[in-house]
Amino acid sequence: MPQRLTPLEIMTKLISFPTVSRDSNLPLVDWVEDYLNGHGIRAHRWPDPDQPHKAALFAHVGPWEEGAVVLSGHTDVVPVDGQPWDSDPFVVTERDGKYFGRGTCDMKGFDALAIWALVEAQYADVKRPLQLALSFDEEVGCTGAPPMIVAMQEVLPKGSAVVVGEPSMMQAVTGHKGSFGYDTHVVGYEVHSSIMHTGVNAIMYAAPLIDWANAQNDANMAADPSDIAAVFDPPWTTCHVGMIKGGTAHNITAKDCRFMMDFRVVPGEQASAWKEAYLEQVRVAERKMQQVHPDAHIEVKASFAVPALVPETDGEAETLVRALTGDNATHVVSYGTEAGQFQEAGYSAVICGPGDIAQAHQPNEYITMAQFNAGHDFMQRLVYKLAA
Repeated sequence: MPQRLTPLEIMTKLISFPTVSRDSNLPLVDWVEDYLNGHGIRAHRWPDPDQPHKAALFAHVGPWEEGAVVLSGHTDVVPVDGQPWDSDPFVVTERDGKYFGRGTCDMKGFDALAIWALVEAQYADVKRPLQLALSFDEEVGCTGAPPMIVAMQEVLPKGSAVVVGEPSMMQAVTGHKGSFGYDTHVVGYEVHSSIMHTGVNAIMYAAPLIDWANAQNDANMAADPSDIAAVFDPPWTTCHVGMIKGGTAHNITAKDCRFMMDFRVVPGEQASAWKEAYLEQVRVAERKMQQVHPDAHIEVKASFAVPALVPETDGEAETLVRALTGDNATHVVSYGTEAGQFQEAGYSAVICGPGDIAQAHQPNEYITMAQFNAGHDFMQRLVYKLAA
């Protein structure tokens, strides 16, 4: 019989693959596929036709019927460039009751536990099926999950309850904000700054767009939040610009200015309304620019879009996780996850995974042994429940 690895052994293997989003995840996918096949589990992959070096992986154990519990994680991690690590980020290092390594918290710790649970379910003669779904490019906008979800439904019986294992301290998180972003390129017209009125300064026309975001944030902050929004921190939709680039010299009207405008939208508000509001501001600015010079314009490109996870009434996934964890409190987060994408595709979804999101993306990222063990206990209870 092939060796059944422990969760720690699986995590150690997964961490050893440096699956930074800009790089390939295929070596990790190959290893997981081989490991599952060795235990009689057929794994399916969805290769990205636009990125041949990346693929999603999914698998099914138990009765070939609908209604599976789906354990969902992502395989990519954020870069370690420039971070002051005290140990090799791609080698799991144990010290002070913690496992250090890139992805231990976000989220290869959960991935390892999910793989372990799938293999255990294979040998436990489960009465309800269990599925594994491992995506890619979550860290660059959750772009890998939607095609994976479509591909899963074409190959496997559709699951019904999805547990997305982002680090939540094993609490049942039932809602998160939606998010989307627009790459914005303001194209001006260069002249000497002494005659700036005859040119179009891209930076100065970008500034009102960014100031519009400030005004929206102020208005949203001042308004009374809806009941759904009130549980979030902050309890309003936010508009944000985190990076900006433009200009050539202090005495030339800037030809170019680039920035991303991103939004985190509370459930209950329509992302489409915020998109149209921003695009209208872009159109107003562009008309003013072209009154000075006809070649001036603004290019706007959608960068990413992640739907909100809306709290469900008597949601199946939430009910399952609460029964397994004993957590009956209300928890929501302001960051986006693939849970909203599963929910949009007709699944009941909840977030529950080991680790603290505060450790994600940090140098010396870690998951405590206590949290990893809590995740292991959760998976043991889940397999037992599916087999009962």
